[in-house]
Amino acid sequence: MQRVALGSGGPEVAQLGIGTWAWGDRLFWNYGSDYGPAEVRAAFEAAVAAGVDLFDTAEVYGLGESETLLGQCLRASNQPVKIATKYFPLPWRWSAEAVEEAVSASLKRLGVERLDLYQVHSPLNFFMSAETLMGALAREVKRGRIAAVGVSNYGAAQMAESHQLLAAEGVPLAVNQVRYSLLTREIEVNGVLDTARKLGVTILAYSPLAQGLLSGKYTASNPPSGARRLDSRYGAAGMAAIAPLLDLLRTFGKKYDRTPAQVALNWLICQPGVLPIPGAKTAPQARENAGALGWQLSGEDVQQLDQASVSWRKA
Repeated sequence: MQRVALGSGGPEVAQLGIGTWAWGDRLFWNYGSDYGPAEVRAAFEAAVAAGVDLFDTAEVYGLGESETLLGQCLRASNQPVKIATKYFPLPWRWSAEAVEEAVSASLKRLGVERLDLYQVHSPLNFFMSAETLMGALAREVKRGRIAAVGVSNYGAAQMAESHQLLAAEGVPLAVNQVRYSLLTREIEVNGVLDTARKLGVTILAYSPLAQGLLSGKYTASNPPSGARRLDSRYGAAGMAAIAPLLDLLRTFGKKYDRTPAQVALNWLICQPGVLPIPGAKTAPQARENAGALGWQLSGEDVQQLDQASVSWRKA
């Protein structure tokens, strides 16, 4: 299985990670209804057994519950994995000390002494200047509590500014975590993807299956549970719009003996400098995600998927 570095000289990981937004989140994902701690633990173990070694969480996922659950999984496992978490610059956090406190809290919930990747969840510079924020993160790297720094949901100019500020401190910007999938291709035309490649920044693609739309498991009469069923894309018109793309995913799934979701994830893996982080609430989901690894779509098939989803390549 091929491994890639996060950014320039950052931690090396498998070409696919696991996002843990759903771990502990009751509001959007209905944690505690049809899945809970046991299922999350099984998802972690299945992912690690399949060779996945990057887990992405955040302090706001489940209001800290995701980090706590991930920490419990880490303590029960003897397998080395990489942990990425995120800091959210909420309104009352306007100082470098707030960043230090947030790092300390995440370390405690996760039960580790060092974070492999620490990301800024959103570019809310009107609460804290980019200079203050990046300076605080650079100090945490030098202190040894963070191995690599990343950002999330940053535009091209914001990413370039963060890269420049960190570089002045001798710290590379490792990643920009953004929404990217066959149904969300804005970063290809708004400068984010081009800028990331120019700067050597890895794109962590969240919602790589468009919150299940690309899995092929749902229809207008069989939408997902929870808040997702309110998404108009799961309605009759929305599902009709993506039907040709889903048909192509199924066709390639048969060709490669894979599921539509695995084909959609592999399309992202084939994009230079991109690493998808699909979510997994259960062991079967984790194993299905990992099935996107160890093989590769042909160049012609990648191009066909590009063309089939070109209408979602818009700013």
